[in-house]
Amino acid sequence: MKSLMILAAGIIFLLGCSSAPSGPKDKQVETLMTNLISAQEPGAAVLVVRGGRVVHKSCYGLADIRTGQPVHPTTNFRLASLTKQFTAAAIMILVREGKLNYEQTLGQLFPDFPDYGRSVTIRNLLHHTSGLPDYESLLPPADPGRSIEEQQVSDYQVLEFLKREKGGKFVPGTEWAYSNSGYVVLGLIVEKVSGFPLSRFMEEKIFRPAGMMTTVLYERGLNRVLERAFGHSKKDGRWVIEDQSLTSATRGDGGLYSSLEDLSRWDKALRENLILKENELELALTPVAVAGKGPLTPDGKPTGYGFGWFVSSWRGQPLAWHYGETAGFRTAIYRFYDSGLTVVVLANREDIDSSSLALKLAEIFRD
Repeated sequence: MKSLMILAAGIIFLLGCSSAPSGPKDKQVETLMTNLISAQEPGAAVLVVRGGRVVHKSCYGLADIRTGQPVHPTTNFRLASLTKQFTAAAIMILVREGKLNYEQTLGQLFPDFPDYGRSVTIRNLLHHTSGLPDYESLLPPADPGRSIEEQQVSDYQVLEFLKREKGGKFVPGTEWAYSNSGYVVLGLIVEKVSGFPLSRFMEEKIFRPAGMMTTVLYERGLNRVLERAFGHSKKDGRWVIEDQSLTSATRGDGGLYSSLEDLSRWDKALRENLILKENELELALTPVAVAGKGPLTPDGKPTGYGFGWFVSSWRGQPLAWHYGETAGFRTAIYRFYDSGLTVVVLANREDIDSSSLALKLAEIFRD
């Protein structure tokens, strides 16, 4: 009986989320997604926007397998590294306000930072050219006798780990290496310079102006996620809740939760320059140039990187994009900004290739 109720609820919410799969493109998406996700499994939500108008929106599967709650347009997923574009935007706002500049260094902002990183600039942090060590590699092993949540590291602990190190990966600005450490530090810089907690700064300067009313920079015990999707992984053939790791409490590199509805508003805010001015967005999408190793995609192919965005082209169209991966979640946002096409994929399961799926959706809707 419970299975039948979950199935029925899933069908109801699929229809409620969908922007009416009446056309051939919508039916292609429905076929693609239902081949990936059944109604009683952890799910996903997908959005396609063209020129500011939602042309497809659909939801599949469950937000929480324990309760049978289906995914719907206001379900909030952990964004993981999609957070970086918001952290970058926060930095850019402080630069516009004259409170920061891109050439300020860690030595100026944190006078006790060790010599290896004192010359790292804000621009290096945004571009992933800082050479800072990966904080994930500096964490002590998890204690199996304690809960993961009890052992999670904070942003300030990450900063202390970095201060104990004697050297970085390379001379700042000479090479590129994707750095969660850099974006954790950027979040701390926002707090230090603005005088406000990062969550409050983002809410007042980004989320409210963009109309993103349920997006939250989650901090356990301090705030909560409304309509929360829980991350899932498969163990011994069964889906289990698993959306916490030792790094799940850091913020600037991946701590945001958001929904299809709010990300459609974020896309609108970018399109209409509500948060970033036109020249600022152009700067954010200008790829960094380095003499040594340059930016690479997750599968090792050359690409570009701006401020919180990968930048490249696809089928001859300029493209700004990012993917997110964390315990139990896979996410992606792809903005073909010349043609006005945006694709968002949010999944609360680890077996979805969000980037590949976003491009399949783009292929369906690209004309």
